[in-house]
Amino acid sequence: MTTNLDVAISGGPAAGRAAGHDGQSSPAYSEAEQKDLHWYQNVYQGDKMAQLTFRAVAMGAVLGMLMSVSNLYTTLKVGWSFGVAITSCVLSFTLWNALRGLAAGRLAPMSILENNCMQSTASAAGYSTGATIATSFGALLILDPQHRHVIWPIVAIFTIATGTLGVFLAVPMKRQLINQEQLPFPSGIAAATTLKSLYAGNVEALRKAYSLVVSLVAGAVVGVLNTAEDQFIALGRFFAWMKAKIFDIHLPDLVPANGFWLLDGKPMVAFGFEPSVLLIAAGMIVGMRVSLSMLASAAVLYCFVGPWLHSIDVANAGVAGYVASIPTAGGGALFHPVRWALWGGVSLMVFASFTSLSLQWRTVARSFRILRRGPAVVSDSGVEAKMAAIEVPNSWFVIGVVPIAFALVALQIIAFQIQWWAGLIAVAASFALALVACRATGETDITPVGPLGKIMQLLFAIISPGNVTHNLIAAGSGANSAGSAADLLTDLKSGYLLGANPRKQFLAQFIGVFFGTLAIVPAWYLMIPNVAALEKYPLPATQVWVAVARVLSAGVASLPETARIAIVAGALIGIALPIFEKLFPKARPWMPSAMGLGLGWVVFFSNALSFAIGAAIVALWGAVHRRSQETFSVPVASGLIAGESLMKAVLAMLATVIGLTS
Repeated sequence: MTTNLDVAISGGPAAGRAAGHDGQSSPAYSEAEQKDLHWYQNVYQGDKMAQLTFRAVAMGAVLGMLMSVSNLYTTLKVGWSFGVAITSCVLSFTLWNALRGLAAGRLAPMSILENNCMQSTASAAGYSTGATIATSFGALLILDPQHRHVIWPIVAIFTIATGTLGVFLAVPMKRQLINQEQLPFPSGIAAATTLKSLYAGNVEALRKAYSLVVSLVAGAVVGVLNTAEDQFIALGRFFAWMKAKIFDIHLPDLVPANGFWLLDGKPMVAFGFEPSVLLIAAGMIVGMRVSLSMLASAAVLYCFVGPWLHSIDVANAGVAGYVASIPTAGGGALFHPVRWALWGGVSLMVFASFTSLSLQWRTVARSFRILRRGPAVVSDSGVEAKMAAIEVPNSWFVIGVVPIAFALVALQIIAFQIQWWAGLIAVAASFALALVACRATGETDITPVGPLGKIMQLLFAIISPGNVTHNLIAAGSGANSAGSAADLLTDLKSGYLLGANPRKQFLAQFIGVFFGTLAIVPAWYLMIPNVAALEKYPLPATQVWVAVARVLSAGVASLPETARIAIVAGALIGIALPIFEKLFPKARPWMPSAMGLGLGWVVFFSNALSFAIGAAIVALWGAVHRRSQETFSVPVASGLIAGESLMKAVLAMLATVIGLTS
């Protein structure tokens, strides 16, 4: 259905012929103009129905602000930000129809283009603003000797500047990548397909919407039930009353309480099952290959490598200068194997990302062709005039990028003491990274924010060696801008398929950045009041940024010898697996995932186990009833993730507020 939709309203010269404008009958039109003319005559609806309205922006702002907090929590918990587009479309459609019902029909229905505009606002607010707050600023909080937060005005300005910079960086790429090359941007196609199905009254689409809402409520309930009993006095009393009068409904942190077994009489951190539907739902989306790779890697660490290294630590306990491989945590009450393993895991993921990006050199090279091609359409024909009236003009790019770049460089100089020329390099590199991110997202639906951030970290290890602050801020700036640009193009793809006015979509996306900042900055400080609160989370993505910054700044000699060996081994595996996949593509489904193996040494065992359970549920579901699994697994998983993450984020913020006012 997705493919059919894409072909029906896009395509190359065949699309022009379908509209009666082939190359022979209209020789004045170039191939690019044929595509634009066909789209304008047969698809464009931007002048026929409402699009950029107050209610659309307001709905997108509210949903986007909620999703930004949700994604902040999932980044801290599992290291991922989940797409907002489809979830926001479904929730907007459902909520607005519910409001219309309550208003007895006095509210007019929201048009499909209004909902698409809402999607742009929600995506910018929910995804483009917080991609690197938990990683770059979280890493700064960990690495600062006094563990001090960067003050909120700086974080807010940084978030707005990088988010809006990404929005403007996408301007010169839209017509080339979407109108002319017509890259798929799969999530954009999926969102457009979902909206078309909902507005056509498709029964299956409506069931998907209801399943997402129901699972969102279920996820929120689980988020309450697995909250620590001492986080809120009233909630603790409720759990105690239920246990005494009916049955114990409180979900523990870990099952069994001390893990599956002890190491030298002490438990290992999170070596058990964590009752969390968020983690299980994440595994439902990620799939078997990555999830099983994570579980296998984590099992090897906890069951074999960790105990073996601990035996070496015990044997060398009295040796002068020896640094233990497996450290303790909780005042020496438990062992923390992940603090050693993350070096090997990070190395594996970083080198696998770089290798995969290198193997896609054609994609990277194509990203920069737009710089030498210029605009895809340059004639003064009638169709160009029509398109110019609705496309975002390149003059907006200049008007927007120049002051934002100046503000971002000034912020880096004043707040982080980055030299002006280094700040200019960071902004210029952000444009290059945005080019790569947009094409990678368009072709594969994967935005390589992590690898692109590492490129900036490597660059600033050369420009400003030994300074972790410069390293992390530059990386955060480039990664967030690139992610924001790719996100806008994904939404513009949806709009292109639905016939939306791209200029109005751009404005909605630009507005959304401010609403997202308004939510995520205070949420960051309320959820993470200090480094102790931050370190309660697994922090897989944040720890990667920390590890890379430390190694690039202090050198590998500062690590235990076994950790250095793990770094080399991880690098070799990270290089070998993508190359092997490229050489033997048919063997890929049976090979371990490089990212999964690396994550298995960065996250806790309980996280990896839940991922595997989720993937197994989807596999068994598909074996029993393939059609229902393909229809409902993603909406159900998305709802569970959004519900639990939102509830946990709200509870964390409430706990901080209560602590500040008590």
